[in-house]
Amino acid sequence: MKSSLKTVLTLFLLGLLAAISGRPARGETTGAPTGEMVQFPAGVAGGKDTASGFIAVPVKTGRYPAVVVIHAWWGLNDWVKEQTDKLADQGFVVLAVDLYDGHVATDPSEARELRLGLKDEDAMRDTMAAFYYLATRKDVDRDHIGALGWDMGGGYALKLAVNQPHLAACVVNYGTLPTDPNDIQQILAPVLGNFGALDRGVLPSDVQYFEKALKNLNRRVDIKIYDDAGHGFANPANKDSYQPADAADAWSRTIAFFNKTLK
Repeated sequence: MKSSLKTVLTLFLLGLLAAISGRPARGETTGAPTGEMVQFPAGVAGGKDTASGFIAVPVKTGRYPAVVVIHAWWGLNDWVKEQTDKLADQGFVVLAVDLYDGHVATDPSEARELRLGLKDEDAMRDTMAAFYYLATRKDVDRDHIGALGWDMGGGYALKLAVNQPHLAACVVNYGTLPTDPNDIQQILAPVLGNFGALDRGVLPSDVQYFEKALKNLNRRVDIKIYDDAGHGFANPANKDSYQPADAADAWSRTIAFFNKTLK
């Protein structure tokens, strides 16, 4: 009886803590993102004044490393927000930048249209603005900010590494890789890469060239190519290519990498 009462009281206290913090208790899943949308300065003359994104923070007040998350061509959908929440639960302040200004695709044709309408300079402006916004927050350790992206977002995560020398870590999931030696040379952050051997866009030979180029520069790089995976294997929205086991492994590698490089 005492044991049952103790269990009930424990569950009640966990639920109360979750209600106060605005986030679910550990082990509790709600199915809905628990972060919030924010706007932050874009700061580019002649362009828009603000950018937007979805931010999630750890439950306990403190100062944490941070991660800029960059979505795939689908847009800032609930799956990306869920990954953002999951990273925050691991002890990071996480900002998923919205490159599509609120638009989200539900099928490949819509995603392609949104991707074609995105200018590279606009995407980099908003991604860089997300980095600077995190660096100004009191709950962020500005010397330990990383980037994570999938597909299109993986490519922009690497472009952020090329253009932002203070980036502390970069994770790219089947994103387009830089081939210009001058760009590769600018990448100072440690890089983690997760790719598929069956990818017909980002070929294994491209991945191997990129990895070799970084190693020749004595950069820290950890690349894994999954034999049974194609492009987009980490995202359930990619019904034809989703590989749950590979996705789980890539996520575990990501968490371990950020814990090593950012904490």
